Amino acid sequence: MIDMVQRRGFGRPPAPENEGGRLTPVLDAVSRTHTRAITFLVVCGFLFFLPGLFNIGPIDRDEARFAQASKQMVETGDFVDIRFQDEVRYKKPVGIYWLQSAAVQTASKLGLPNSQIRIWLYRVPSLFGAIGAVLLTYWTALAFVTRRGAVLAGLAMCSSVLLGIEARLATTDAVLLLTTTAVMGALARVYLSWQRGEAFVRGAWAMPAIFWTAVAASVLVKGPLIFLIVGLTIVTLGVFDRSVQWLRRLRPVPGLIWMLILILPWFVAIYLKSGGSFFTNSVGGDMLSKVAAAQESHGAPPGLYFVLFWVTFWPASTLAGVAAPAVWRARREPGAQFLLAWLVPTWIVFELIITKLPHYVLPLYPAIAILIVGALQSHALSRWSWIVRGAAWWFVFPAIVAVGAIVLSISVLKQPVFAAWPFGAAAMVFGLFAWWMYDDANAERSVLNGALASLALSACVFGIVLPALTPLFPSVQIARALRNVECKGPLAAAAGYQEPSLVFMVGTQTLLTNGSGAADFLQQGSCRFALVESRDERAFAQRAEAIGLRYSIVKRIEGYNISQGRDVSIAVFTSEWDH
Repeated sequence: MIDMVQRRGFGRPPAPENEGGRLTPVLDAVSRTHTRAITFLVVCGFLFFLPGLFNIGPIDRDEARFAQASKQMVETGDFVDIRFQDEVRYKKPVGIYWLQSAAVQTASKLGLPNSQIRIWLYRVPSLFGAIGAVLLTYWTALAFVTRRGAVLAGLAMCSSVLLGIEARLATTDAVLLLTTTAVMGALARVYLSWQRGEAFVRGAWAMPAIFWTAVAASVLVKGPLIFLIVGLTIVTLGVFDRSVQWLRRLRPVPGLIWMLILILPWFVAIYLKSGGSFFTNSVGGDMLSKVAAAQESHGAPPGLYFVLFWVTFWPASTLAGVAAPAVWRARREPGAQFLLAWLVPTWIVFELIITKLPHYVLPLYPAIAILIVGALQSHALSRWSWIVRGAAWWFVFPAIVAVGAIVLSISVLKQPVFAAWPFGAAAMVFGLFAWWMYDDANAERSVLNGALASLALSACVFGIVLPALTPLFPSVQIARALRNVECKGPLAAAAGYQEPSLVFMVGTQTLLTNGSGAADFLQQGSCRFALVESRDERAFAQRAEAIGLRYSIVKRIEGYNISQGRDVSIAVFTSEWDH
């Protein structure tokens, strides 16, 4: 690869490619024009990310917290402050809440009933953020590889396990990936134009405009994280090139002014609203505290992200090992150097930070996808037998996940979910083909079969198994029970089981209390319900007896609290007022 890279540039094939197989003609067809490539990736995005989006219940705890805060914005009309019930929620800026609120308000104006408690509406920004990130990976990759390779890079992101999860969660990470990829794609084009010796054109504003606008959007979504990624990339390139003159092409002065124009209005508004507590909680309480200590039991030693990568970036992660030697040999070629500067320093920082969650490294995955495709297109993948044996991961992973999902469904539901079996089998078959067909000269066939395995696995797990596991979503069952009562506008108090999804599904006014408090709440009027977990039932009964409360059970819901990892039994009580 290294000689090839030096002569032709990173990721450029030495000769026209004509790989065999039934799937590669599809790749040939969609790679002929940008319109076809973009249409193909958009269709793939919907196929990969839609299964389960509409019928998986709200996931505790982060997704439900984000959705509830956005829901309260719609309810109150206050689009500056961020709250969960009466508590401030100042861990992240306002960007994602605005997007989720806009999705809900749009659906409401279109006449969709109960739009505020439909969790899939809050996931719409993540869905389009993920598809947008796939398209921007394609756009970024065009600066390094051929159009065909850029399609493969976009497909690698689209089929990855981690992006598939984040596309279905009403959180920040899919949208953050969108903004980060836009920032790094613009930065790459500016850097590579300088490396090629192209003259600085004073009238060229497109890349600086994309860069600074995307930086502003990223800050509004996730705060200053983008400055870490961009800053480490620039510093690394500066060390190797001994120059950062190319930064002039980003128009830093007007760019900074434009970025501040976009972000300052809300930051000033939240400062006036919170008196500075937003910055204390967001920067000090959320961001800096993760560096020194584990937050919410999410601490882990260095190396965790490297281990998780082989799962979270599957199926493309299977090629990472065979691509690594070629990438290392090409490390001083400008294209590979930029991608490694994007990837390596920030990855090391994330490994050193005490608090770790799998999605933290997601903004670095487009760089990995492009590096892998660059090595693939140069036909420089490793032939060392001990590395090539890793191709078995294309089959082993879907076999483990498909069988595990089916076993889980049987153990929870006490019945087989037969609809998932064909998709699980298809995932294993395509994974087996990817492994069986793999060789360094025709790796595209394996990549495409791996993507089909991922698509089948997505349908199996997200489309069928998870929606069928209703005991994992007790809040949905509780909300359904309350919607079936005869009184209008029921109020509820929860004791024991107090997950954010319950507040989202049952109502912002839901009182989170203990067993005694639930009994007092029930005594105060009609159309009230106490949601009491079994551990709090004794305290509830004792207090009810003490205050002379006469009550009856409406329904008992058996489920599983995924946040705490234990079974729950929740009784829905009502008073004699309602009889």
